Amino acid sequence: MTVSLQDIASVAGVSVKTVSGALHGGSARMADETRDRIRKIAEELGYVTNFAARSMRQGWMPLIAIIGDELLTSPFATEIIRGLDNSARKADLSVFFTTIGGDRDIAKVYDDVSRFRPRAIGYAAMYHKEVVLPPELADRIGVMINCRDAAGRVTSLVPDEETAGHTIASHLIDAGRRKIAFINLPGLLAGELRERGFRAALSEAGLEPIAVLPAVKRAIYADRARSLVAQHVAELMAGPDRPDAILCGNDRVAMEVYSALRRVGAGIPDDVAVAGFDNQIDIVTRLDPPLTTMALPHRAMGRMAAEILQAAEPPERGLKLLPFQLVERASV
Repeated sequence: MTVSLQDIASVAGVSVKTVSGALHGGSARMADETRDRIRKIAEELGYVTNFAARSMRQGWMPLIAIIGDELLTSPFATEIIRGLDNSARKADLSVFFTTIGGDRDIAKVYDDVSRFRPRAIGYAAMYHKEVVLPPELADRIGVMINCRDAAGRVTSLVPDEETAGHTIASHLIDAGRRKIAFINLPGLLAGELRERGFRAALSEAGLEPIAVLPAVKRAIYADRARSLVAQHVAELMAGPDRPDAILCGNDRVAMEVYSALRRVGAGIPDDVAVAGFDNQIDIVTRLDPPLTTMALPHRAMGRMAAEILQAAEPPERGLKLLPFQLVERASV
C-alpha cells in the first residue's frame, strides 16, 4: 500500500507541510532533530517520493542539468561533478550531465534537456574561456561553470587566473629566484591572465622575465600539438642568462620541463626551481621531486554552482572569481 505524506504526518504528529519540508527540501523551518525524526519515520513506513506527481505540483523535477562543452573529457570534470553532486544531494536533488558536439549545438541540447523539467540548467566548459550564448538562453542558463558568458548576462564562476599567476610568481621570488622564465599556454584566456599576474609580480619586485615562451607551435595550446618545451629549455640553459626558475603554463608542461632539464644535467630545485598550474595529482605527485603548483578551484566551482542553481532567487549577475590554492612541494 502506498504511504502518503498524511500517513507520515499522523505518526510524527506534525503537519503535512512540515513533512514535505523535511523530505523534499521545502521552505518550512524546523529543528534538525524534527527533520531527522520525520525522515526516519518515512523510511520505516517505506515512503517513496512520487517524482511525477511532485513535478506536476511544483513544475519541476528534483534534478539539476549541466550542459557540458567537452567537460567529461577533462581530467578536472570529476572535481566539478563532486562539488555539484555533494551540494545538490543535501537538497535531495540529483545531477545529470549531457554534452554538446557534432550537430547538437547548445540551443538544441537545451531544448532536449528541458523536456526532463529540471529545476535548473547550468553550462560547464572543459577549460576557462568565453562562451557566446544564443540571446534566447541568457535568462534560462542559471550559471556558467569554468567559463564566462561573453555578454556578461549570466552569473559565471571562473578561476582567478591573474591572481594565481601573481601568487606563484611571488612564491618563486620569495624563494630567492630572480631569473624566471615562463613557458605558457598560447591562445588561451587562462594563459593570458596568468601571464598578466606573473608579469605584475615580477614588476613589483623590480624584475623582468628572462623569457615568456609558448609551450607548443600551434597558435592555441593543445596537449597533442607539437611541443616546443624541450627546445626552449635547451636554449635557455645554453644561453648567457640561464634561468634559476621556470614557471610552466600547466602541470603537463612542467613534466616536459623536468625531462628537458635532466637532459642538460640541471638539478631541480638546486639549479632550477620549477612550478606550474592545475595540480593534476597523477602528474605532480609522481614527478621527482613533487611539483609545486597552483590548484584549480574546480570542486569549489561545482559546489557554488549547485548552491546557485537550487536557490530560490537568482544571484547578482556577473563574474565571480574563485581563488586557486598554492600547493607547496619540493620543486621550489
